[in-house]
Amino acid sequence: MLDSQLRLWLSAAPRFFYNHRVPEQPVKRRVRASSDWRFIACLSVIGGTYIVLIIAMVLADLAYTSPSEIMGALARREIQYAIKLSLLSCTAAALLSLVVGIPLGYLLSRARFFGKTFVDAVLDIPIVLPPLVIGLSLLILFQVKIGSHTIEEWFADERFLAMPVTFHIPSVILAQFTVAAAFAVRTMRVTFDQINPRAEQVALTLGCTRAQAFWRVTLPESRRGVFTAATLAWARSLGEFGPILVFSGATRMRTEVLSTTVFLELSVGQLHAAVAVSLLMIATAVIVLLIVRGFGLQPAFRKGTEP
Repeated sequence: MLDSQLRLWLSAAPRFFYNHRVPEQPVKRRVRASSDWRFIACLSVIGGTYIVLIIAMVLADLAYTSPSEIMGALARREIQYAIKLSLLSCTAAALLSLVVGIPLGYLLSRARFFGKTFVDAVLDIPIVLPPLVIGLSLLILFQVKIGSHTIEEWFADERFLAMPVTFHIPSVILAQFTVAAAFAVRTMRVTFDQINPRAEQVALTLGCTRAQAFWRVTLPESRRGVFTAATLAWARSLGEFGPILVFSGATRMRTEVLSTTVFLELSVGQLHAAVAVSLLMIATAVIVLLIVRGFGLQPAFRKGTEP
C-alpha cells in the first residue's frame, strides 16, 4: 500500500513542480530585450556600412554628371552602336545559355551518373576563374590546330562556315556565353530541385516516355525558373568585360559593347561619357533585379512542391 502511494506521488511530482514554476522576473525580460536590441543594432551597423557604400557610389556617379551630358554622350554614334551590339549579343548569349542550362540543370537534378561531382565542379570554373583568364583561354583555344588549320581558320574558311570568330562579333557572344551559361545551369538546377518529381513519375506510370514527361510536365512547371535563368544570364552578359577585352578586343564600331565602352572612354579621358554609360548599365541592372524579384524562383515552385 505504501509503495503504491509512493509511486503515485512520484508520478505526480513532476507535474506539480511544472505547474508551480517561479514566473520569470520582469527585470530579466527587460535585460534580455535590451541585450537583443543591442545585438540587432550592432548587426545593422555592420551591414548598413556596405549598403551605404553601394548607395554612395551610385549617388557619386549621379552627382558627377548632368542629364544634358548623359543625353549628349548617349547620342554619340559609337555609343549607340555599343548599345545595339550589347542588346544583340546579350540576348544571343542568354538564349544559348538556356539551350545548355535546361538540359544540364535537369540532368544534375534528376539523374545519377558516373562523374556527376566532376561535372558539377567543372561548371564552377567559369564562375571562379578571373575573367581575363577566360578570355585568354578562348583566344588560345581558337589557335589550336586541327589538321592543317587552326580552329579559327576552319571557322573563317569559306568552304566551311565563312564566319571568323576571334576579334569579331561572334567572339563577343561566345565570351559572354561562356560565363553566363554557368549561372543559367545553376539556376535551372535549383529550379528542377524544388519541383516535386511526383507529377513526372505519375506521367511515366501513365505511359509517357521520359522525354514526353519532361516536355509536357516538368518544363511547363519550370517556366518561371527558365525566365529567371534567362534574365540572370542576360544581365551577366551585359556586365562581362575581361573575356571580351582579350578575346574580342575593344574596336570602335566593331566589337564595342557597353562594358568596353567605359574602358575606351576612360582611356581617352572622356570621364563624363564613361559615367553616362555606367549609369545606363546601373539602370539596366536595377531593372533586371526588379524583374527577377518580381518573377523569382519561389512562385515557380509553389505549385510543384504542394503535397
